[in-house]
Amino acid sequence: MNIDGGSRGNPGPAGAGVVIRAADDGTPLHTGGWFLGRATNNVAEYTALLRGLEAAATLGAKQIEVLSDSELLVRQMRGEYRVKNAGLRPLFEQAQGLAGRFEGFAIRHVRRERNQDADKLANQAMDAKRNVEDAAV
Repeated sequence: MNIDGGSRGNPGPAGAGVVIRAADDGTPLHTGGWFLGRATNNVAEYTALLRGLEAAATLGAKQIEVLSDSELLVRQMRGEYRVKNAGLRPLFEQAQGLAGRFEGFAIRHVRRERNQDADKLANQAMDAKRNVEDAAV
């Protein structure tokens, strides 16, 4: 699963994007972009993670590997960084709870070039100022 969140202005108009692919052949199983209204970049990143984990659970996934270009989110989810921002703490706790429901959960940092599909969906939602679920990637 690729996730990305963005904000124009930080805080500003924000969006989150998710692409879930089959592990065996990379077929897209779920794509979506969500318009979040006014939010920070980090809130958008966590919202993408939450929406992606919820969608993966709905699809019946037992194991999930999350790829994100947000080093902060990845390191916080791995326990390498503390969550100092009080506004992010509830999102982090919710994400930890959802991640714990999978038999296997892994999260890793990727360069932006490897996260273009999720970024595109987050930007589509921001541009349209509406959700773009099951959008083409």
